[in-house]
Amino acid sequence: VTAAPLSALELLRDVHLGLALPCRGPARLALLSGHYLYYHYGCDGLDDRGWGCGYRTLQTLCSWPEGQSSGVPGLAAIQAALEDMGDKPPGFRGSRDWIGCVEASLCLEHFGGPQGRLCHVPRGAGLVGELERLYSHFLEGGGPVMVGGDADAQSKALLGVCEGPGRDTYVLTLDPHYWGTPKSRSQLQAAGWVGWRTVSSVFDSNSFYNLCLTRRT
Repeated sequence: VTAAPLSALELLRDVHLGLALPCRGPARLALLSGHYLYYHYGCDGLDDRGWGCGYRTLQTLCSWPEGQSSGVPGLAAIQAALEDMGDKPPGFRGSRDWIGCVEASLCLEHFGGPQGRLCHVPRGAGLVGELERLYSHFLEGGGPVMVGGDADAQSKALLGVCEGPGRDTYVLTLDPHYWGTPKSRSQLQAAGWVGWRTVSSVFDSNSFYNLCLTRRT
């Protein structure tokens, strides 16, 4: 991927729109309501490759449900807030330390964003048992769901759930690890930065996971 210059980029909105469903004649389908912006590595001019994925997913959550950047905190503000709250030790500001769903839920409350509800799944295989929760979340008007784990520490967001006629289940994933200047939704979709994936391919059965489910306050 060609590196983008380190300057703020124009953020794309609702980058999942136009995607084909993962199967024909799905038995069930539920997608997020509202709008969001796609935050990713380097989108504000800061090179956060290798450590910033949790922050970027949190920013995407903060942009929901209006799909606007107003009120979305920058990475420095997020680190300062976590240090001021006592969640992180002095010196966290300016570091390249990761954050996950627990920190995201604290920041959503701190910055007055959407409500973030935490859910812990001891093993990735157990996420199959959480699909009903995800269906209900999206059907009831919920927003993006942040996901992060231990063995699988790469943050991502879930935007929907689809169950095929053959009982195969898919989740609509948004990956914040993109580096560059995305030109369009279709470019991101073709490269797989947003797309439908089987549950088994998204989640590591050996990793625990936390989920942060966003709802309107």
